[in-house]
Amino acid sequence: MKKPKKPPYGQSNFEKIRTENYVYVDKTRFIEQIENEANSYHFLIRPRKFGKSLFLSMLRHYYDICAIDNFEKLFGDLYIGKNPTPKRNSLFVIRFSFSGLDTNSIERFEISFTAAIRSSIDSFLTQHSSIIENYIALKEKLESRNNVRAFIEFAFDIIESYKRKAFIIIDEYDHFANDLIARGTNLSESDYKELIWANGVVRDFYETLKYNTEKVIDTIFITGVTPMMLDDVTSGFNISNNLSRKEKYNEILGFTEEEVEFVRQEVGIDKSLLKIDMEYLYNGYKFHLEAENKLYNSAMINYLFNEIIDEGEKFEHLIDLNLKTDYGRIKKLLNKPQNIEILEKIIENTRIPAKVIDRFSIDKIHDSQNFLSLIYYMGLVTIDKDEKGKPLLVIPNYSIKTMYWEYMENILRDLNPQMIYDPHIIMEGLSSLAFDNDYEPFFAGFLKNFVSQISNRDLMDFSEKNVKFLLLSILFQNSYYLPVSEPENSEGYVDIYLQRRRYLFPKITTDWVWEIKYVKQTDAEKRHVITKAKKEAKEQLKRYKMSNLFKDRNDVRYLAVCFIGKKKYWIEEIK
Repeated sequence: MKKPKKPPYGQSNFEKIRTENYVYVDKTRFIEQIENEANSYHFLIRPRKFGKSLFLSMLRHYYDICAIDNFEKLFGDLYIGKNPTPKRNSLFVIRFSFSGLDTNSIERFEISFTAAIRSSIDSFLTQHSSIIENYIALKEKLESRNNVRAFIEFAFDIIESYKRKAFIIIDEYDHFANDLIARGTNLSESDYKELIWANGVVRDFYETLKYNTEKVIDTIFITGVTPMMLDDVTSGFNISNNLSRKEKYNEILGFTEEEVEFVRQEVGIDKSLLKIDMEYLYNGYKFHLEAENKLYNSAMINYLFNEIIDEGEKFEHLIDLNLKTDYGRIKKLLNKPQNIEILEKIIENTRIPAKVIDRFSIDKIHDSQNFLSLIYYMGLVTIDKDEKGKPLLVIPNYSIKTMYWEYMENILRDLNPQMIYDPHIIMEGLSSLAFDNDYEPFFAGFLKNFVSQISNRDLMDFSEKNVKFLLLSILFQNSYYLPVSEPENSEGYVDIYLQRRRYLFPKITTDWVWEIKYVKQTDAEKRHVITKAKKEAKEQLKRYKMSNLFKDRNDVRYLAVCFIGKKKYWIEEIK
């Protein structure tokens, strides 16, 4: 019987994956495609945890001269092992990574950036110690250098002495820029411009590379999450081959449906253990309008299979918390009301027409069009289909949607700082709903902890949509149900559908469909307004009961819920 392989969750070392019984999805065919490009200086953007570092590790082991003896072991059964290119294991590879830099001041950033370059050159010498003569003495000479340009030129002089060329890898090229701008650290935008546009260390780095493309550099491969710095660094280095949105590179990272099935078989997971809809939870990414296949985030799949192997069919956490883009990263981008409105439309399942921008400068990141492009590159929306020449952007899957509801809760808290709630009351209410089919404790707690705390000023603009947003921001953080907002059925769109996680909590017997109405405080005494809202809610639920989604189901219960101002609510169950 074939020994099951391990899902490479959290692993980005190609050699370790290939030699320690991890499953590897073969992406080596893209080496051939990339070498056939007219330009040798490549740029690839993909969302976080999409497999960029593993791809770069694969490139390093394929091209690096010091890995030549391991070629057959690492690549023999893969596409490129059977179809090698002339450049395999013929170059000196130098890898740079710009994660973890100190962005608290210009001085500290320059020190940490320079140290990162020196460390990369030091690692280059160590990794090539079997080839480079007197590498220890050269490491000592490296210490006498004191700036970015000198470190890089030192390495290039060594490579030239062996009559070879260099393959330059730059991982997370934009990591520090995202920290500087999106997280709003102490460095201002003007500081950023000084480092990138003037005579700062970042400009020095790219100018040194540009100069050496005429002498020692054969190929450069750069990855990141956003194109925010692309315009800013092109003045120092011309990156002309952006692979990110070319149709033929749609599948360069991430997994297709077929590749997910390959991983499942390789790790030995029985299909009967997959009691979830993986496509709904994790699939949906497209990086070109005409791309044939939608993609899964590979880290999500490796996390899922790792959890099933460890916990069996009753694994609890559907979403890897390490994949979440924290609220602080986008908070600064929401300083324009229209950007919050865009976020609300996306959450409401609205497909947003937008032209995805290939690159934009720091000066333009707050513009609404660039905001949409930025969250596209971050993986928070993806390409759905075409409308009048523009792609429609949509949330790719349920996992990403849970992030949005957390963002909305944070936004609502920012707008209502006086709001304080007791999470114990909410959780007890959800427990009563799930295990006792008793909905009163949850709604009573929700009214007390949320609706009643809305300020009278904000209450004037409060609407049914706001109530739904508050409800869903709570429900998306529970373990008992998968909340679905606005699921389409033959009779319209349900406000909230709570689908129980029956494989994890078999004692929960009921799914719920809620139709939510809200009557403003100014209309709280107008009986005809309240009567109309109640009637509409009940009629909608009766239609939903007969829809293709719920017809003939005996495990679903239906609630018409009407909040009246900030003090009252009314509930009726539709039998």
